[in-house]
Amino acid sequence: MNKQYDGCPGAANIKGTPSLKEKSCPVCGAVIEIFSSETQAECECGFVAYNEEQGCIRWCRFARDCIGGEAYDRFIKASLLPTGQ
Repeated sequence: MNKQYDGCPGAANIKGTPSLKEKSCPVCGAVIEIFSSETQAECECGFVAYNEEQGCIRWCRFARDCIGGEAYDRFIKASLLPTGQ
C-alpha cells in the first residue's frame, strides 16, 4: 500500500514534486542541497546531512503505510548509518 495520508504534514513533505532545501555544512560551511524526497545528502567534504523534515517516519506508527514499504525501509536504513558513511 502506498497511501499518502491527507492532513499529515510529514507526507506533504515527501509526496508530490520534491522541494529543494539548502543547508549549511557544519564542517566546512559549503551549501548542501537536499530534496524533500531524499533521506540524506552528502557535502563535498564528505559530511552527511539528514533530512529533518522526514523525522516523523521514525516515530509514526502509520509511516510504512503512508510512504510505502520500500521508501520506509530505505529511510530507516539510511538513518541508521553512522555519520560519514
